[in-house]
Amino acid sequence: MSGPFKRRASLKKPVALGLVKSAATRRRSSVTALAPIPQVQQDVPWDLLERCLLPLVFCHAVAAITSTTLGALRIWQVTTFTLFIWFTIVMLGVVLFYHNLKIQFAGKAVLITGCDSRVGCALARVLDDMGLTVFAGFQNAVDNPVADELKEESSGRLHVLQLDVSSETQILAASLHVSANLPDGSDGLWAVIHAASWIALGEIEWIPLEVIRKAADINFIGATRLIQAMLPLVRKAKGRVVLVTSGLSRVVSPVRGIHCALQAAMEAEATCLRQELKPRGVDVIVVAPGEYSSGSSWLTEEGIKEQAREMWEQLMEEQRLEYGEEHFEAAVRSLEKYTKSKDADLSPALRALSDSVIRAFPLQRYTPISRQEKLQAFIANYFPRSFYDIIYS
Repeated sequence: MSGPFKRRASLKKPVALGLVKSAATRRRSSVTALAPIPQVQQDVPWDLLERCLLPLVFCHAVAAITSTTLGALRIWQVTTFTLFIWFTIVMLGVVLFYHNLKIQFAGKAVLITGCDSRVGCALARVLDDMGLTVFAGFQNAVDNPVADELKEESSGRLHVLQLDVSSETQILAASLHVSANLPDGSDGLWAVIHAASWIALGEIEWIPLEVIRKAADINFIGATRLIQAMLPLVRKAKGRVVLVTSGLSRVVSPVRGIHCALQAAMEAEATCLRQELKPRGVDVIVVAPGEYSSGSSWLTEEGIKEQAREMWEQLMEEQRLEYGEEHFEAAVRSLEKYTKSKDADLSPALRALSDSVIRAFPLQRYTPISRQEKLQAFIANYFPRSFYDIIYS
């Protein structure tokens, strides 16, 4: 292999994709060596805490006002703390009751893009097991062992679609197929879940323009066009749009600057789209997994090597001399740790994604991330940038 990896042994083979195995139905052993991923149906702790935070603040304010008013009118001498405990118990009970309400699965249909990835394919199985009609979009569905196995081991409700979101033709064909194959009694498409992703690697000066265009087509432009094509069906069902972004939308990361920018653009678009579609009864939800909770399924060692080789070959001689081969190799190899997580626990990301579809009152944003990632995002959002740079740069 030419380029910056010539002094070292080649990287290992890319990890195999994994799928969720359901205990509800018998399935044959995998012919494509797809590892099972455990399912644990429980709430995402961070998101549940955030949903309860504002009601707690509201309870304290109401308790203080009520206690002061009753005391001033000499009606009842009761402490603010006592009222706060009472109001908190009632409010949390109401919040948790509405938080756990679920939709009726029968007659609901969902479209998922990016089922080539571990998360997308696993989500298709989870929702199919729940009883929803699933349209699973693959960037390459023909002669794809993952698509073949998904179709064979799922129920008859699951449809495998050829859907490259960067192709206008395939988006329109998918919309026609979905419209013609909705379940009986369905008003429209309940959810569109955009999980397709492609990451442009490298420092911004290194990345060729065609690579930036491809990343924008899949991560942003294609997602926008898909939403435009599917919204008439989603509006009929008063359903929801779910966009899978990344924790990198809030926490910048060198060597992935283009990806960070596109993820931030998706979240900004989701905020605007949420305001536009709220009067029409359509929810817009963002699911932003962390590096490890998503299984980092968009990174493979072969993909890293291929992009690195192309970048190095297209750099000008002045750029090669300025950065040096050692710096280039170190920057690219810093991403290897994200390709070695084939046993990563996908259950937090799957819980968030399934909750965004089946909850009657979903959150606007789910963040299935680790404690370390949550702390880093909190410092990035609420502390001075200089403080963040001291700790993480």
